[in-house]
Amino acid sequence: MKKLRIGVIYGGRSSEHEVSLASAASVIGNLDRTRYEPVPIRVERDGRWTIPDRPPTAVVAAEVIAKSRQESSRAGRAGREAYLVPHAGEETLFTLERTAGDTPGRENAYIAGLGLDVIFPVLHGPYGEDGTVQGLLELADVPYIGSGVLASSVGMDKAMMKVCFAARQLPMVAHLVVMRGDWEASPGAVAAVVEERLGYPVFVKPANLGSSVGISKAKTPGDLGAAMALAAEFDRKIVVEAAVPEAREIECSVLGNDRPEASVPGEILPSREFYDYEAKYLEESPVLVPAALDEAQTAEVRRLAVEAFLAIDAAGFARVDFLLSRSTGRLYVNEINTIPGFTTISMFPKLWEASGLDYPALLDRLVQLAIERHSWKQGSRTTAP
Repeated sequence: MKKLRIGVIYGGRSSEHEVSLASAASVIGNLDRTRYEPVPIRVERDGRWTIPDRPPTAVVAAEVIAKSRQESSRAGRAGREAYLVPHAGEETLFTLERTAGDTPGRENAYIAGLGLDVIFPVLHGPYGEDGTVQGLLELADVPYIGSGVLASSVGMDKAMMKVCFAARQLPMVAHLVVMRGDWEASPGAVAAVVEERLGYPVFVKPANLGSSVGISKAKTPGDLGAAMALAAEFDRKIVVEAAVPEAREIECSVLGNDRPEASVPGEILPSREFYDYEAKYLEESPVLVPAALDEAQTAEVRRLAVEAFLAIDAAGFARVDFLLSRSTGRLYVNEINTIPGFTTISMFPKLWEASGLDYPALLDRLVQLAIERHSWKQGSRTTAP
């Protein structure tokens, strides 16, 4: 049986570069070598695409992050530079070649160059998880794992994500969206609106970022300025959310295309006041899988996870995060991640393992879903009758 060549794109230009390296190390290390041949494709911090001589091999997120932070953008990067378009003297990643199709008037397209059958963009944050790379892969007409352009961009932008959630009537915390320019022009006016509509404490987040980068908790009006300044470093759009009293962090994984399924829920026990970057990747906060929920709560988390997935028209896989108030018992959909972490300590694979699907089998399923979705798209007309 011919092995499928899986192009694993990782790294990227976002602040989640190191997390992507850790995720890619786990993906490449767990692909079944009897069925797949992984092809590592690394995007450097400065945007260069390379085909490294060696893929990332560390399996512990903290080790990958610490090592990557010690290296410069070019240091220790043995490998060939590659371009996304034909370029004299260099290797091209994607070259479209077309042959006559089985259906009159249609053509078959396949990828030459690296001979990739399926691509797994293991990229977190802007310039990878936000629809940009997905648009490239759509143009290349190659099967790829995960959501398309629309769901990826909406899933990255927390402000637009909430618009879609609201349209589907999903429960959310009270929130405001503030433009960086408005904050810089009238911080006092913005602060007054935050206090009037949300009260304190609040969480302040860049709209387009993940892994809790740039997020801080403002407990009092005096904390708001520093929180807004931090978030504004990463994005022009800032989301301010009312804090949930005595919040529990609940997460649920979703898998599928048009008929997605939800895993058992899990619970994060943050090692810090909230689940920030250090708690996620450097301190390995304890997790409970499955979460300590009653039957009704578990069913509601799984139902809402699927609803959130469908609300943004996601595909392949995603992780949906919830906040559950201990004092009120209310459950809130916090956000959806269309390329969740795939490290050995990440919740997405842990939740599916607890649901009966181990890591290698999970990768098999993702490849199948990518091929399925691509075949559906090939069956759609691209010309008028």
